[in-house]
Amino acid sequence: MIEPNGPLPPEVYWRRRILAGVLALGVVAVIIGLIVWTTTGGGDSGPGNTANSASASASKPPATTEPADESVDERVTGGGTGGGAAAGGSAESTTPSATPSSTTTSAPAPGPVPASGMCPDENISVVLYTDKPTYTVGSQPVFTIVVTNAGLSECSRDVGKSAQNVVVRTLDGTRTLWTARDCSPVKTPDNRTLKPAQQVRDTITWSGTTSNPGCNKPRVPVPAGQYQAVGKIGEKESSPITFNVVKPAER
Repeated sequence: MIEPNGPLPPEVYWRRRILAGVLALGVVAVIIGLIVWTTTGGGDSGPGNTANSASASASKPPATTEPADESVDERVTGGGTGGGAAAGGSAESTTPSATPSSTTTSAPAPGPVPASGMCPDENISVVLYTDKPTYTVGSQPVFTIVVTNAGLSECSRDVGKSAQNVVVRTLDGTRTLWTARDCSPVKTPDNRTLKPAQQVRDTITWSGTTSNPGCNKPRVPVPAGQYQAVGKIGEKESSPITFNVVKPAER
C-alpha cells in the first residue's frame, strides 16, 4: 500500500481514503439496488405484492357467460323489458294450449266418393232455418232445408221428400212433438248430382200441431213456448235451431 506523504499527519490521509472508499461502496450499492428494482418491475411488484396478487386472483370466482346467455333467452322469450319472472310468465302464456272446449265438436273431414257415386254423409252439410223467429199458436211455420255438397268431388244424393225430415222438440230436446215423416203422404225420391259446393233447397210446412209415428192420434196445437228443430237428410242431421210460439195477444 502506498504510504501517505504530505505536510499533514498520516492519520488524516488514511481517514480521507477510508471515507472515499465508503462513499464508493455506497454508490456501488445504490447502483446495484437500482438494477434490482428495475428488473423486478418496481416497488409495486415486489415478492409480497406478487403473492398478494396471486392470492386475490385465486379468490375470485371463475368468469362464466351462462348468466348473460340466460338473460338473452329471457328477453327473447318474454318479448319485453320485464324481469326474469315476467319473461317466465310470457313463456308459459305463449305455449299453445290448443285444447278446444269439451262442448265443441268439429265436423268430420270430407271423405272419398264411393264407387257407387253416392254422396256419403260426411260429404254433405244440412242447414235448417225458419221463415220467422216467432209464431202465434195455431200458425203454420215454414222450414227451409238446405243441402250442400261439402266434399271435393261430384256425387249424387237423394234430397227428395223421401229423404227429408224436420223434427220439432221441446227446447231442452227431451221430447219430440212433431216430425215431417209422421203424417206426410209425399215420399218421392229426388236423386241429384251435386258438384262441390252446389246446394239444393226445399221447404217443409208444419201445421203447428203434434204428431206421432203412423199419425193415428189426435193432433193438437202446441202451446206457447220455446222450441227447437233440426233438419235431416237421411241420417245426416243439421244443428238445432230455436223459435218461439206465443199467444195471439202477446204477439
